Amino acid sequence: MELDDHAEELASDLGVDKEEVKSDLQNLVEYSVPVDEAKQSLRRKYGDGSSSGGGTPSAKNVADITPEDGSVTVTGTVLTAGERSIRYQGSDHVIVEGQIADETGRIDYTAWEDFGLEPGDTITAGNAGVREWDGEPELNVGESTALSFESDSLEVPYGIGGEAELADLEAGDRARTLEVAVLDCERRTIDGRDGETEILSGVLGDESGRLPFTNWDPVPEIEEGASVRIENAYVQEFRGVPEVNVSEFSRVTHLDREIDVGSDATTMDVGEAVRTGGIYDVELVGNAIAIRDGSGLIQRCPECYRVIQKGQCRTHGDVDGIDDLRVKAILDDGTGTVTAVLGDELTEDVYGGDLEDALEAAREAMDQEVVADEIRENVVGREYRVRGHLSVDEYGANLDAETFEESDDDPAARATAFLEEVDA
Repeated sequence: MELDDHAEELASDLGVDKEEVKSDLQNLVEYSVPVDEAKQSLRRKYGDGSSSGGGTPSAKNVADITPEDGSVTVTGTVLTAGERSIRYQGSDHVIVEGQIADETGRIDYTAWEDFGLEPGDTITAGNAGVREWDGEPELNVGESTALSFESDSLEVPYGIGGEAELADLEAGDRARTLEVAVLDCERRTIDGRDGETEILSGVLGDESGRLPFTNWDPVPEIEEGASVRIENAYVQEFRGVPEVNVSEFSRVTHLDREIDVGSDATTMDVGEAVRTGGIYDVELVGNAIAIRDGSGLIQRCPECYRVIQKGQCRTHGDVDGIDDLRVKAILDDGTGTVTAVLGDELTEDVYGGDLEDALEAAREAMDQEVVADEIRENVVGREYRVRGHLSVDEYGANLDAETFEESDDDPAARATAFLEEVDA
């Protein structure tokens, strides 16, 4: 059934203007609310309780709320509340999002109206919509929700205010407060939704680890080497790992102390790392069993820096390519495989020469594959310890390497330990 047909059915049942209903329905659907759930929400909005059995939605504990609940009444404590701007029906709309909790659990929410929510408030939200987001229920609090502030606070087993360490963050987290060091920072221009936009991007660190960040409304406090407190940050997935996002609604302040940054990466088996779906700053050890095509001497597009084939860029067509070096080495540790991608500097190390050396070798042989062949001879069959950022998608697992060093582990000692484990 087309959206227009759904709107006509609703308008007929509710006795309201079709175009008004269609506009509301389209808004909800564009925000990824399933059509059936959107229709139930509009029936509640326009006063027809038949779709949900009539009457006031039943009160539920947070832990008992499921995506199948059309609407609920829930009492809980606001753990976090952060503003964010989204593009909604072609225009910018400011929402408030975060988590609320009771004694049984916690749940994400989105507030479409300005209810004045603050962390620590205890509220009762009557007729709050429920939708599924990333497989979990989420509360939608809007104009059809009756929201009241309770004088008696709830005791909840969760921290209020959103304080977090980088290692605890997950994609989808909202209104988080972080105290971090800015390890790397660069200003660049991207094609944003309103044209060219300047952003800051780089890496943040604390004692628990490191994560990439993007500052969509650059502030002077975020600069390389600074220690800052960031309030109201949200987390999205980027290339398979969580990324901290700092928006115009975030508050960034300088700290008068240095943040200690952990120097150790998480060490994992390859298979374990791949099963995470992506992890930032991980160390893997494996044998280089092959060098993939597209290694050695390559050419990149001068516009987007993607690798090109026969002078063709997938985005920019015919271009004069820029020469570069790269290695894509397949590592295997017995638990799984991953492709370690080495940039030009690491490639120079394993090749034993720089770009000019590679170009000269290719000219002499009249074949650029001699560079990849030399790398293959130097690398395949050896064990390496690799540190970098792992992403996993439909094309496989790729580790963007920051270090690529031959392992100094004693194979005999490792084999003995393995046999002892098997015997045990």
